[in-house]
Amino acid sequence: MVGVMTKLCIFVGMLLGSYLGWYLGDAAGWGFWGAFLLSGVGSLAGVYVGWKYGQKLDH
Repeated sequence: MVGVMTKLCIFVGMLLGSYLGWYLGDAAGWGFWGAFLLSGVGSLAGVYVGWKYGQKLDH
């Protein structure tokens, strides 16, 4: 069962990862679709990092 802190960490990680990916794609000059792609990759990475961190807080 996933705890409340894990869910919160996943949400925050997804939000920050998505924003960071979008920022990096835009800063690299890749246009809308490049920023969109990196935003998705950042979201996935943020979910993973948030999940791992949340597991440490819940146990």
